[in-house]
Amino acid sequence: MVLDPLKRRDDEPTFDEPWQAQVLSMADILVTAGVISADAWARTLGAERGKSLASGAEDNVDEYYRAVLAALQILLYELGATSREEVDIRQDEWRRAYLNTPHGQPVSLEPSALG
Repeated sequence: MVLDPLKRRDDEPTFDEPWQAQVLSMADILVTAGVISADAWARTLGAERGKSLASGAEDNVDEYYRAVLAALQILLYELGATSREEVDIRQDEWRRAYLNTPHGQPVSLEPSALG
């Protein structure tokens, strides 16, 4: 049976949230382009999954994608593509932006926050 690429057999989306597809796509692009080796990706993702499960987290889709995000961040830190401080700053900027955005309105950062 041929399935729509973003559908499970029960017609539910493969990803529960758009960010899950985005983070997995970013990792795939970086591995495919040779920026991150497949071995490094597998090793780092496996380590993050192991930490998650060892901490008592449930083995579910949310925890899997949290591990995917953590693994991608670790590898990007190692490459020097970004730093923990830069990620923390950007997360704080987005947090403030969505907390100050009226319900139903799109969330955006001020141009000064992007540079």
